Amino acid sequence: MRSAARRGTYGVKGAPYAFLLPATILFLLFFALPIGYAVWLSFRKVKVSGLGLGSGARSEVWAGVENYTAALTDSELLDGALRVLGYGCLVVPVMLGLALLFALMLDSDKVRFAPFTRLAIFLPYAVPGVVAALLWGFLYLPDVSPFYFVLDRLGLPQPDLLDGGPLYLALANIAVWGGTGFNMIVIYTALRAIPAEVYEAAKLDGATPLQIALRIKIPMVAPSLVLTFFFSIIATLQVFNEPTTLKPLTNSVSTTWSPLMKVYQDAFGKGDIHAAAAEATLIALATLVLSFGFLRAANRRNKQEAAR
Repeated sequence: MRSAARRGTYGVKGAPYAFLLPATILFLLFFALPIGYAVWLSFRKVKVSGLGLGSGARSEVWAGVENYTAALTDSELLDGALRVLGYGCLVVPVMLGLALLFALMLDSDKVRFAPFTRLAIFLPYAVPGVVAALLWGFLYLPDVSPFYFVLDRLGLPQPDLLDGGPLYLALANIAVWGGTGFNMIVIYTALRAIPAEVYEAAKLDGATPLQIALRIKIPMVAPSLVLTFFFSIIATLQVFNEPTTLKPLTNSVSTTWSPLMKVYQDAFGKGDIHAAAAEATLIALATLVLSFGFLRAANRRNKQEAAR
């Protein structure tokens, strides 16, 4: 009886680990193992002997930090990082500002057709990134875009959105159009979780709807704003679909416009998977450092406000 009770106790204690085992195996096989393999490749290189012909003429050897040194001094990778920085300065503030504005408007008591409006704002997020970039790309082309036809009929100037500075606005517009709805849902969910008694107390104190929004709603959804900002930073650093899809439509987008495009070009265009692995590792480290630094700064600020 005691042995059966022990087996039953061990079985109950081991149940959580049994449920986690499939997810753990999938995580190790399809996430941790590929990352580890990429890091290992980043410390290797191909050594060519003689003319590189025949068996044994090309061999993989240890390279140390040579690939990382080359990546950090690669002007194309650094230029791509600067372009993504400018792109992010446009996308993140506009996208989160619109998401917060829409969430506050939908949380108002006077709004009509709230379910339909929520769905309409969120729907662009359901469109795949490549499809969205292709759709907007044709709208940017003067020969097929209805907007340019209207501008031509009205005698107004027709700016080229796929060349020079306007290209950043064109790319940012695609990201804002697709990502605002998701961030709005996150913030709106946090707003709906605020107790109604808080609003009633504020109204009894004579607070206007604008004051309630600025002094109650926004501070109470600050964790959701931090979360959406965190996701937006990661998505910005990993921008790939939009410039890659627009590249055939304009000469202003090079094959190395963003860091991830540079990784793709080195891995599949030049066949140098070792350099691509080092660049991908650096991008992952930069994302980790920026995300961790932002979260730490946000947590420190929350602790300071709680101490007051």
